[in-house]
Amino acid sequence: MTKPNLTSKNNFLYPQSRYYGMFTPEKLAFNANLQEFSHKISYISALQTGGKLSPEQAYEQVKNLWKQLKQSKKELKIGADLEPGTK
Repeated sequence: MTKPNLTSKNNFLYPQSRYYGMFTPEKLAFNANLQEFSHKISYISALQTGGKLSPEQAYEQVKNLWKQLKQSKKELKIGADLEPGTK
């Protein structure tokens, strides 16, 4: 039996897309955070749908992930260059 390729397994479980926006290190970092957020939300949703998490547990986990993403956006100053009222 062959040994599974760890890189292929990780690429399957944690796919990443290219970043096509205007490049800055901050935007690239936020894009990575956003992709990670998306993957984790997918897992939470699947676990809740499959009955492994209660709706309350799923909600709390999603809420915590959202807070982390908002904090990341704030720390990276994403959207800070927008005019007030356009956020």
